[in-house]
Amino acid sequence: MLKNLKLRATLTGLLIAAFTWTGAFAQNSPVLNQPQPSTNYVRSYSIASAKEAFNADGLAEPTLQPSPELTLATSTLATPTLATPDDDALPQSTGTSSANSPDSHKRGLISRSIRRTLQDQKELYAAPFHRQNLKWDAMFLVGTAALIATDRQSARAISNTHVNTYRNMSNASIAGLGVALGGTLMVGLIKDHPHAKETGLLGLESLVNTFMVYAPMQVIAGRERPTEGTGNGRFLQNHAFNTSFPGGHGMFAMSMATIIAHEYRKPWVEVLAYGAAAAVTAGRIGAKMHFNSDILVGSSLGFLISRHIFYAHCDPDLSDGCHR
Repeated sequence: MLKNLKLRATLTGLLIAAFTWTGAFAQNSPVLNQPQPSTNYVRSYSIASAKEAFNADGLAEPTLQPSPELTLATSTLATPTLATPDDDALPQSTGTSSANSPDSHKRGLISRSIRRTLQDQKELYAAPFHRQNLKWDAMFLVGTAALIATDRQSARAISNTHVNTYRNMSNASIAGLGVALGGTLMVGLIKDHPHAKETGLLGLESLVNTFMVYAPMQVIAGRERPTEGTGNGRFLQNHAFNTSFPGGHGMFAMSMATIIAHEYRKPWVEVLAYGAAAAVTAGRIGAKMHFNSDILVGSSLGFLISRHIFYAHCDPDLSDGCHR
């Protein structure tokens, strides 16, 4: 168990580091940093001069008295004015240059990413309490309670013959989803492909938000796995980071599958993505790593979290499934 804890902590650190690094890399790409047209203009005014006519003796020649309109126009044109540039057009000071340095830009990106993640977490935790969601909350709780009541019988009905096969199937399926999402992100960054880049970045963002919901639930629930303790799946037993409820593999697999399926609305993509997620959940049950209720809660939360991230931050110009 200590080995699993160290492994999950290491994976968590790598995930957060990858999210920050890829965000910084993408932020510096030409697609996200297109130059904005300048609105700084230099105002210049023509300088007119008025000369009095003098005769050969130095005396002013008699002239006609101009009308008031002509006098006003002449005085306006005759007023010498130096070219006055806008304040924004002046050379930037040393302090401004330092503010635009790469280190400052990176700190700004990290700060914006943290604020955006915290805002997403606020919305995710508040979503179940919205009035329009209360009926779905009730249905979900009833279904979860029914599965918890039958978890012991269903877990004991599963044979121990193919435990390793199911475990390998689950690991291969979630690895395939990770490779698909990571490969899409790499293509987006290297080839400067906006849609692939959005898919990868939103996938990472959904994984981070999924983890921030998964971790506290694991510690608080503290549920035993089917092979631990009495095998009844007791709650509040192991307040640690490697417990049974909710199912982590199913939660993260569904999170990745949902982003991929929403970004690329093609039947074969959806079949492959959700099929891989289903293989992960089925494998975890067959390997006796989780109860049915663990998988239901984990997979449902992974889907709902990623769906929220997608519709909150997707670009309608890139994805056909984005309607905001």
